[in-house]
Amino acid sequence: MERKGKANLEDIARATGVSKMTVSRVLRGGSGFSDETRDRVVRAADALGYVPNRLAIAFGADQASTLVGVCVPRLTSGLFAHVLDGVDRALSRLGYQTMIGSHQHAVEQEEAWVRQVASWRPAGLILSGRHHTAATVDLLRHAGMPVVEIWDLTTSPIDMSVGFNHFDCGVEMGRFLVLRGRRRVGFVGALAGADVMSEARLDGFESALADAGLPLADKEMLLDTPGFYAGYYGIETLLARRRDLDAVYFHNDEMAIGALAWCQANGVRVPDDLGIAGWGGMEAASVLPRRLTTTVVPTTAIGKLAAEALVARLKGEHAEDVTVVPTRLVPGATV
Repeated sequence: MERKGKANLEDIARATGVSKMTVSRVLRGGSGFSDETRDRVVRAADALGYVPNRLAIAFGADQASTLVGVCVPRLTSGLFAHVLDGVDRALSRLGYQTMIGSHQHAVEQEEAWVRQVASWRPAGLILSGRHHTAATVDLLRHAGMPVVEIWDLTTSPIDMSVGFNHFDCGVEMGRFLVLRGRRRVGFVGALAGADVMSEARLDGFESALADAGLPLADKEMLLDTPGFYAGYYGIETLLARRRDLDAVYFHNDEMAIGALAWCQANGVRVPDDLGIAGWGGMEAASVLPRRLTTTVVPTTAIGKLAAEALVARLKGEHAEDVTVVPTRLVPGATV
């Protein structure tokens, strides 16, 4: 993808007809100029997507950066811990370091993080997902540095994209449950209204059920983070309404494992009475007495590929705009 060069003081000076020194004084909060000049400079800086270079402020000159910013939804997520590990290992091998942050599934928080990190002039940024504020997109397109959007694949990235299609993951699991003879299927999710990628999987799941002439029988959408305990009481709440369900699809593996614990504690036989399916492919899912039915996501590989693509772009080498990383449905023994 074509990227615009980063805006600098000279660009703002040309746009406003004042000297570079005046622009610098305005943006540093100095004095000795009119309010009209200040307003003109600030408006031009905003229009050009300018962010202050903290390295230049600290050392008096632009410095070549080896820092790469990485922003993910939650630092407590086991899946994103593996993504970050893949990024960090690859960047370290290639001579770069990571700056890690999180946005808690809020695009406004991501925008604030991007603005803060961009002011340090990193070598590039790796962002989870493809949903951003318009201001974030505009800033990044003017930033003059490589940007990789990971996890949620987009065919029209800001710069590059490495990931997979969440809707397709949901479709695949929906079709699998139908093939296994499940007809009264529910869903338990978390971060209601915040995790757009989970919502895409649910949309795909419902689409597959609809193709088979089946509705989604019921769903429980929690506000909590998607952990073991959320799965434990999520399945309890759902089955209190619909004890006739014969399968439940979960936001992720942690929630599915929590549901398995509830089923064992309450005499619900899995998979005879109830099928349980997760998503993500966390390691614990493969070592349970009954291996969890789930979708395995190559988390570490996504991080590694994103880091390598970013560094290749920095070096002027070829890097694909879009890299599809395949997921894999594991039938397991819980459906």
